[in-house]
Amino acid sequence: MDEINDSGEPQAIEDMHDAIEDAFNEDVDDSPVVLDNPAERLVAMEAKRMAEALVFASTEPVTEKALADRLPDGIDVRSLMEELAESYENRGVNLLRVENAWAFRTAGDLSFLMQREQVQQRKLSRAALEVLAIIAYHQPVTRAEMEEIRGVDTSKGTLDVLLETGWIKLRGRRKTPGRPVTYGTTLEFIDHFGLTEIRDLPGMDELKAAGLLSSRMPSGFSVPMPNIDPDELTEDEEEFGDIDLEELGLLSPLARDED
Repeated sequence: MDEINDSGEPQAIEDMHDAIEDAFNEDVDDSPVVLDNPAERLVAMEAKRMAEALVFASTEPVTEKALADRLPDGIDVRSLMEELAESYENRGVNLLRVENAWAFRTAGDLSFLMQREQVQQRKLSRAALEVLAIIAYHQPVTRAEMEEIRGVDTSKGTLDVLLETGWIKLRGRRKTPGRPVTYGTTLEFIDHFGLTEIRDLPGMDELKAAGLLSSRMPSGFSVPMPNIDPDELTEDEEEFGDIDLEELGLLSPLARDED
């Protein structure tokens, strides 16, 4: 016969109640309930479709700021795009991050299929390649600083060629006497060379391994690694004013007339 407890119930029944209560409390403690809001889930799914359409329709990488301006309020654009990128990892096209922008690109292992459609690239002169490398690694950098590093004058024609490629840009003016123009790289540069961000530029060991640097470098030689946001000016730079833009030929006649 079962033992009877103080409340008059068989002890076995009381033990079963205690076991059920313990199991319930254990579930509550170890597995917190996550509320799944169908409306929020629907908004997130629609936002993902919208972002996918915006990037697909653009011929250039779409910045996260531009996406945020077009997507519903409250959307975490970076998380949304990373989740979307995962869904494209094993497909014929991949969704890739380029600094703070996103673009669709043919999967690397299928690039051979595009060989007939590749545009023939112009060959840059040695001087242009040297200047491009200096700008990439030393940005923001002025023309005088480029000439100091190279040890020779840098012609305006060389800078014009690089500006036409879309790989460099005029960033602003240095806060020093003479207010020289500073140069930096663009999103097109990062995208063209297959980088995720400017900090992915090859370091000294990688350059040596590729045969681009001598194995016998002077003591103390180092390769600078840029650590800047290409869209933001540094503390020693300032934005172009209307006078600067007009002086550089970047202010349209219409804008001058409106002023």
